[in-house]
This record gives sequence, structure tokens and C-alpha cells, in this order.
Amino acid sequence: MRAVQISSIDQSTRVNYGAGLLHFTQYCDSVGISEWDRMPASDILLAGFVAAGAGKVASAQQWVSGLRLWHDVNGAPWLGDQALKRALAGVKKLAPSSSHRPPRPPVTLKHMRALLEGLNLLNTRDAAVWAAAAVAFWSICRLGELLITSQHDFRPEKHVTRASPLTYAKARNGVECGTLHIPWTKTTASDGADIAITDLADPTSPLYAIRYHLVVNANVPSDAPLFAFEQDDSWQALTKSVFLQRCNEIWKARGLHTLEGGHSFRIGGTTEWLLRGTPPDVVQKQGRWLSGAFLLYWRKVQTVLPFFISQAFNASEALRLDRIMDDYERSL
Repeated sequence: MRAVQISSIDQSTRVNYGAGLLHFTQYCDSVGISEWDRMPASDILLAGFVAAGAGKVASAQQWVSGLRLWHDVNGAPWLGDQALKRALAGVKKLAPSSSHRPPRPPVTLKHMRALLEGLNLLNTRDAAVWAAAAVAFWSICRLGELLITSQHDFRPEKHVTRASPLTYAKARNGVECGTLHIPWTKTTASDGADIAITDLADPTSPLYAIRYHLVVNANVPSDAPLFAFEQDDSWQALTKSVFLQRCNEIWKARGLHTLEGGHSFRIGGTTEWLLRGTPPDVVQKQGRWLSGAFLLYWRKVQTVLPFFISQAFNASEALRLDRIMDDYERSL
């Protein structure tokens, strides 16, 4: 049963949780807490452990989540309560300035068009890169929903494959669209989700990009990752690192900012749709948020908007959109 419970957590998350357990053990050793008193850990002990990180870390939430999982798999009650909550809030407020990363710059439409111009779509890998980029941007996806971390990380029950359901249809206005079912997401876990891929009157249209990729890489087997590409007489899975490296090569050569992580596609796609006048509730649905959490991007408007306003929008447009977003937030 323990193995089943632990398998519900992503490998990367397990590593972070494990670090929390190590810190907790070290803390207990340093203050003389006996093995007997470490589980179940009292509210005061948990609060003391968290408070020890004040001024050193940005947040201790993952440490606590790891401890809670440790209690769960061992059948121990969780005693964390008000003292722990206050300690977590205090650590967050006392976070050192060095722990705050600058806002991630978004991928913009200028990035997307530069990518399309720079890639060689006769190359099977580049065709896969373009399809993944277009879907990630316009369908507001996390890269982890589309690409694998490494060649050995592929799991069909979690990662989207060539055999994953991809259906096409036409909207009432005649616009073509597609629906791609992915087997797992960060919020729905194994329930998966449906990604809407809409044809756009723009060269960066994601529907055309994914159709082209599937034709160019037609010989990739159905049980391979969706964005795998043909290579020599076999095939290769497109990993996040290879994808980002190829994108950055092109953007750097054109004087555009590069990326460290893939979340910038989700930020950029969200903001692009909003700035095009798309109703916020539609953007929320496109990004598959269960709440108005995506408003976090809009709250950082002063750091995100300049990338876009300098290209196509003026100050009055920004103010109008601010009013729309305020009305939407009040309606939640």
C-alpha cells in the first residue's frame, strides 16, 4: 500500500519531499527530539521546524507536504494546526530577497513567428518542435503535459502518445478545431484532460502545426510519445531540454530573450489571448484552470504587458483590459 501511495506523487516532487524529511531529521537531531516524538509530530514541533527556516528559504510548504505524506504512508495522524499555519506564513514573509526569482518573461507572438521562420520544417525534429511550441502557446499547456523529461522517463499512462485520442471538428462559424486528450495533468492526475486546439488565421496556427508534424513523422509507432520524431531508421522522443535548447538557439540568434523553463509558453499564451480581447472565462477554460488562478499572470501586468504593448497595444487598451479583468475577478 505504501508503494501505491508514493507512486501518486511525481518523481520530481518526491525528491523535494525527501529533502524536507532530511531537514526535519536534522532539525530533530539538533534540538534533541527523540525518535518516539517525531511521528506523529506535534503541532508545536512542526511549527518549530518550519520556523528554523525563517530568513533562509522562500517557503517551507513543500517540506511540510513531504512530512504529511510520510505520516500518511505510515498510518500516523497529522497534528499540524494553527501553530504550523502561523509559522508557514511567517517564513513566507521573512523570505530573503535572494530567494525571489525575477518574473519569468513570457513567450510572445514575436517569439512564435521568429521560431516558425527559424525552424526547418523539412527536418523531422524541427517539425515536432514547432508542433509542440504552437500547441503549448495557443492551447495554454504546461510543457510537462506534452513532453517528457528524459528518454527514460516515458510512461504511457501519464504521457500523451501518438495513439492518444485526437479528434477534429468544425465550430458553428466554420473554423476547424481539434481536441487532444491527455492522460494526466498536474491538477486532475489520472483523470486527464481535453486540450482544445483551434485553427487560427495566423501562420502560427497550432492545428496546422500538429497535423503537419503527424504527417512528416508518420512512421513513428502509435505507442511512442506524441511529439516523437523520425530519426534515421528509427525514432526519437522530443524531450523538454532538447525542445527548449532548439527554441533558444533561434531566439538568441534573433536577439530575443531566451527561456530557462517552459512555463513561459503558458504565461505568454494566456496574456496573448487576453490582449486579443478573449473573455477571461474563456481563457480560464482554455488553460483548464479550475479557478481564477491564472489571474496571477495578470496581477504581474506591469512586468508582463510591456512585452506586448510595445508591439501592438496602447495605454488606453491596457486600461480597458484592466477594467475587464477587475470585473471578472469580482465575479468569482
